[in-house]
Amino acid sequence: MSEEEKKMESILTETRVFDPVKLNKNFAKSGMSLDEYKKLYKKSIEDMEGFWGEQAKSLDWFKPYNKVWEKTDLFPGKWFVGGKLNVAYNCLDRHVKKGKGEKVALIWEADEPRQAKTYTYKELLTEVNKAANGMKRLGLKKGDRVTIWLPMIPELTIIMLACARIGVIHSIVFGGFSKEAVKDRIEDSNSRLLFTSDETARAGKFYPKMNDVAEMIDDVPTIEHVIVVKRTGREVAHTKKDIWYDDFIAGMSEKCEPEQMDSEDTLFILYTSGTTGKPKGVNHTTAGYLLYTAYTHRVVFNYHEEDIWYCTADEYENSLCLAEI
Repeated sequence: MSEEEKKMESILTETRVFDPVKLNKNFAKSGMSLDEYKKLYKKSIEDMEGFWGEQAKSLDWFKPYNKVWEKTDLFPGKWFVGGKLNVAYNCLDRHVKKGKGEKVALIWEADEPRQAKTYTYKELLTEVNKAANGMKRLGLKKGDRVTIWLPMIPELTIIMLACARIGVIHSIVFGGFSKEAVKDRIEDSNSRLLFTSDETARAGKFYPKMNDVAEMIDDVPTIEHVIVVKRTGREVAHTKKDIWYDDFIAGMSEKCEPEQMDSEDTLFILYTSGTTGKPKGVNHTTAGYLLYTAYTHRVVFNYHEEDIWYCTADEYENSLCLAEI
């Protein structure tokens, strides 16, 4: 075995143990030692239903579940059977009701160093309600699908939470994917709306999204409207189905009653990359996904009030971690 092979072999097996309390003084704030963490993990394996039933108390429920888990023919089974809740309510409303409406919920920093924007919980809730009402005005209802093809801008979070608020299932397409990838996912999900932007700005360069949309829109007849966020304001191609985002939310009420979603109702569809074949849509359910994301964020990332969670990824967890703040 060569020296390089020995080095590779040595990193394939990890025997060291790291105590987070000793390595990170901030971890001590959680009051959880490595031994306590191990006990928690052991309970999650040996008493799965008891463990997750206890963790689910951290969420706000419109109707309590009557059974933590029910075995079915499908591998995941059914979780929190009979329970009713809403993701947007857990991420926003409950914090506002607890007097945290003026607390900063979202900080957005643009590609341009001097461009930034903050939203309090109350402001974010207002924008989410307006976007939700905008979809309702266009006739969308619980169970309908929309596709979101946006860069990392505040409207991405707002639209995702707006969908969750009224039970509309969203499918996010990575902002850097091609128009063919967007088209495939729209066709598979039968989306009624496409949310996009005029352009994407990155590293001082501009990448027109609407030019691609204009080229593919005739191939996706299920799309009734294209909601366009003005990111750069530069001249781009347009379609007959376009609605500027500002017009989409104009005149919309700042109040929108959250839909009471069943624990097993689909929250969003996330497609595989399609590297080895046709992209496959994976359904993520409401209660299970919300709880696991919020719990992982709290325990693994050791998140506490007044901490700032920084993320540059195009992932949904960015918004769901609001449930734990």
